[in-house]
Formats: sequence, structure tokens, C-alpha cells
Amino acid sequence: MKRHEVRARIEEAGILPSVRVTSREMARFAAETVYSAGIPVVEITLTTPGALEVIDDLAKRYPDMAVGAGTVLDEESARLCIDAGARFLTSPGFVPEVVAYANEVNVVVLPGALTPTEIIAAWKAGSDLVKIFPTGHIGGVQYVRALKVPLPQIPLIATGGVNQLTAFDFIQAGATAIGLGGELFPKEALHFRQQDRIHELASRFLGLVRDARALRDTYY
Repeated sequence: MKRHEVRARIEEAGILPSVRVTSREMARFAAETVYSAGIPVVEITLTTPGALEVIDDLAKRYPDMAVGAGTVLDEESARLCIDAGARFLTSPGFVPEVVAYANEVNVVVLPGALTPTEIIAAWKAGSDLVKIFPTGHIGGVQYVRALKVPLPQIPLIATGGVNQLTAFDFIQAGATAIGLGGELFPKEALHFRQQDRIHELASRFLGLVRDARALRDTYY
């Protein structure tokens, strides 16, 4: 899957599921469940035990799934993730060496940023999209809307503070996508392997993204 195809997958889905769990078996379950629910993108954070093995396994078994690595904080980790099959890299903040390496090997990179200065720096460094993190603690929807006024050309992913009550508004405010963790993967659903529950949540969020985009396209 080429870089532009991975980016297109993320943009089209409008949802970036982040898997941060306590075992590789749980990580596989979470990734496979959202994939079967219609979200062909998933991020496995490096804080998950055996994350590289999970990425390698998913990339081999699901070639049309855009599986990425999260919480990538240095170039060496970036290299290991890409060697394992990661098709995109994310970080909670802007790590220039990770962005530079991703560009060197032509892999999608989505660094985190908070302030306009950080967002612009990440974008100019060659990021495909920029994650606003943690969105919910600094103004939420209104902050994303304010950022899009001077920075309409930078695709933003709202992460942190996104839930069923705010997802629609984040997309309508101009976010290209929303990042979801616990709101898509409740601890109980993972522990008891409640596939139907995660499918239902995925369906709701996909519907919210679709409806918000339709309304946004109508009025803007």
C-alpha cells in the first residue's frame, strides 16, 4: 500500500482508532474487530506489550488494512515499526527525527501538536496530517474551529476528548478525522471480547462522521 493510499484510507474513514491495551491478544482482537466493522485503519501504540509482533501479524494477514504504530518517540523505534510492516507512524508530540525518517522512507506520518507554532512546524517538516492532542483540555471543538481559520490547508486529527457527544461537532468544525481510544474500545468490551458492542460503537462513530461531513459540505 503506497503512501498516498494510506493517507487516503485515513482521510476517507475519518476515524483513527488507537489501540493501547495490556496484551498482544487483546490488541489483535481490538484491531480485527474495528476492521471487520468497516474501519480499515488502526494504530497499535508501542506501549502495548508485543506491539511490533502485533503490527507484523496484522500487516501480513490483512494487506488492505492500514496498520500503523503509535507513540513513536525516536528514529530507531520508527525504523523497527516500519520494518515490522507499519504503514504510518504517530506520536503524541512533534518529534522531528521521526517525521524526517518517515519522509526518508516515504511512509505516512502523523505527529501530535498543540499550539499553532507546533502545528505549523510539524506541517512544514513534511507531516501528512497533524494530530491535535489533547484537544479536549484546551477548548475542544472551538479550538479546532479557531485553528482552521488561519490554517485551512493543514489536515487536522482531533484527539483526546472525542466521544459520541462531540465527534459530530469536531468534524463539522473542520477536523479531517477524529482519534478514538477508550470511547471505541471500552475496557469491559475488550476484557469480555464483546465484538458486537465494539461494532455498534464503530457504526455510530462512522455515522457521525458521515453526517457531519454531509452537513459541512452543504453549508460551506
